Amino acid sequence: MIAVELRKMLRRPRTWATILLLNALPTLVAVLLAVTDLGPRPGTGPAFLSAVLSDGTLFPLAALAIILPLFLPIAVAVIAGDSVAGEAQSGTLRYLLVRPVGRTRLLVAKLISVIAFVLLAVVIVAVTAYVVGSLLLGDQPLAASVSGTTLTPEQVAVRTALAIGYITLSMLGVAAIALFLSTITDSPLAAALGALAFLIASSLLLTLDAAEALQPYLPTRYWLSFVDLFRDPIFWRDILRGVGLQAVYVVVLLGAAWANFTTKDVTS
Repeated sequence: MIAVELRKMLRRPRTWATILLLNALPTLVAVLLAVTDLGPRPGTGPAFLSAVLSDGTLFPLAALAIILPLFLPIAVAVIAGDSVAGEAQSGTLRYLLVRPVGRTRLLVAKLISVIAFVLLAVVIVAVTAYVVGSLLLGDQPLAASVSGTTLTPEQVAVRTALAIGYITLSMLGVAAIALFLSTITDSPLAAALGALAFLIASSLLLTLDAAEALQPYLPTRYWLSFVDLFRDPIFWRDILRGVGLQAVYVVVLLGAAWANFTTKDVTS
């Protein structure tokens, strides 16, 4: 069942069209930076974007920072929201459950397919950005970390891999929200929009002083904490808090999705 869902995800034109669109904006930004040689001032714009003119190998991090606040969550919400609700809307969910696979196994297969999409999208964006950044912006050794100290290429590679893992986990929180909503509605659009509404509300509350007590528990609170991986030494506090927060969202919402899906009446 898992292999079937993975093949279905990889064969859908939507999967590759979404990944192509995710790569489009960072690539356009790299071209504009290379042509104009004008980057944002340090401390402004997406993370690392001000440093890529002198070190194109940092562009994967800048690319992920560009798509992380909006475009990547939209893509993940759409894919995860369609996982169960899409089958219900098309009328195939009932026939899938007729097979001796069980609801839990089907839900696990859907979840693994979503996880594979998230990891595939993040890795492809990072690899594409590395190639584009190296070709257009140069590959000079990194001059300094966020803290101002020098990092070796090996350190940059390890910390970039950790950043990719952290961003993937952050997007699994989005996937868990959309997957849960996908089990309570027959509309993939409603599931995706519901997840996005939750994330938009989270982002807005982060800017509101009156919501300060809620902010440590909002799903978007620690998304950009991967920047702390490039401090010297690494600033682990917000990273670990982000990992713990996303783990709670994933466990609770996937548990709720399983409880609802295994007990609901499927009529479509």
